[in-house]
Amino acid sequence: MTSLRDTALRKIQGIAPRFLPFADVATESVPLSRLLRLSLFQVTVGMALVLLVGTLNRVMIVELAVPASLVALMIALPLVFAPFRALIGYKSDTHRSALGWRRVPYIWKGTMLQFGGFAIMPFALLVLSGYQDAAEAAPWIGQSAAALAFLLVGAGVHTVQTVGLALATDLVEIEDQPKVVGLMYVMLLLGMIGSALVFGWLLQDYTPGRLIRVVQGAAVITIALNLLALWKQEPRDRARANRVETHPEFRDAWRLFVTGRTAVGLLIVIALGTMGFGMADVLLEPYGGQVLDLSVAATTRLTAVLAAGGLVGFAIASRVLMKGHDPLDVAWWGALIGLPAFGLIIAAGPMGAASMFVAGTAAAGLGAGLFGHGTLTATMRSAPRAQVGLALGAWGAVQATAAGLAVALGGLLRDLVLGLPGAESFRAEAAYTPVFTLEFALLLMAAVAIILVRRKQARLSQTVSYVRSQDRPGPKAVSSDTTPPDRRPTGGEPHDHRRLTAL
Repeated sequence: MTSLRDTALRKIQGIAPRFLPFADVATESVPLSRLLRLSLFQVTVGMALVLLVGTLNRVMIVELAVPASLVALMIALPLVFAPFRALIGYKSDTHRSALGWRRVPYIWKGTMLQFGGFAIMPFALLVLSGYQDAAEAAPWIGQSAAALAFLLVGAGVHTVQTVGLALATDLVEIEDQPKVVGLMYVMLLLGMIGSALVFGWLLQDYTPGRLIRVVQGAAVITIALNLLALWKQEPRDRARANRVETHPEFRDAWRLFVTGRTAVGLLIVIALGTMGFGMADVLLEPYGGQVLDLSVAATTRLTAVLAAGGLVGFAIASRVLMKGHDPLDVAWWGALIGLPAFGLIIAAGPMGAASMFVAGTAAAGLGAGLFGHGTLTATMRSAPRAQVGLALGAWGAVQATAAGLAVALGGLLRDLVLGLPGAESFRAEAAYTPVFTLEFALLLMAAVAIILVRRKQARLSQTVSYVRSQDRPGPKAVSSDTTPPDRRPTGGEPHDHRRLTAL
């Protein structure tokens, strides 16, 4: 029996690097089993995203009859904490604790915030909808309780994901950091797929009581998986705890991150593409339920389809990037794939074709996976070595902020169309088509922005190559500069006055 087990384990270890993207990042000191265990925090994040954007979104709009604009606002509330992801990453880079930990305290705080939000969320939603005895409660009670629940979960997700990714990059060599972050995001997608399938199965016969059990079960699973993920991952460093270190202020660190590179243009690309892919998140399941008459279980499984498409996109991007292709090219192809994807989604409503809707959803996931991995890798490569947490935080902050704005805007546009005079005579898909069309336009803008960033990168590369060529050893220049060497400016810009004429 022991020999059979050992043989099976060797087979699995041999297969994993081939079929699991980024598995080649594992080393003897950091085996794949340790990285996969650490990635469990991404499973809990994926579970939270499925609940917020998928299951609860559909249940609140369709079963609990909560206005879509209010639902979109609730789901977008975690946006409040999104801009702080860069600050959270910076703080975890510079944190001091008695045990020398930097990442663990922040991940645990984020886990507790997730747990607290999930613990009160189902009851808050029932009060918000006025279910049974809650109909006599003041409206502000349900609204404030639901807002608090969504805020807690959002703050926890942002903290856990940002610092967890930074911890993952701490465990490997610098050149392998983009790979390990990619592995973490593959596990996020797998967590979303598994959670969507399980939630769809548990809520196949929907009742409010079952919803309460599902959400509170998610709270307990979050605590358990994150504790298992953290166990003996970050080494204790008492020398670091006793060492006096000086770090730049956050403002100075951020200025260093964005100065002299294409970081700002890259963040604009991330914002446009994320809004293009994310605006439909709050509307895909209601669209399937109201326009195509899909059940709660069927629309919940749509999240699995979307995540599966994203997983395929990440796998393809991994293969392409390992061959040396530019990550922005990968992101560009992702944005282009999103254009026909939303074309299929728009056409599925008038044609009543559920299969076309599912195909469009899968294609949107594929494009989002390519775009997300491309922009993530580009951001990682643009960061100085000491600013990994800040770079990941900046990427996450822009992505989460753009996603939150997109979700809120999508819900508001839908309700605005439904509020137009004569809206009762509109076709069922009329409230959704403008949102999907706007996503099409945003993805087109993202593709154009990538082209502009690539051109700027090419110009900067040419400038750097020219400066380096001037700095190479060669015939000495004859210069009329009489400034003492210790007073001369440094840098080596192309117009350096020390290189006037060559022999």
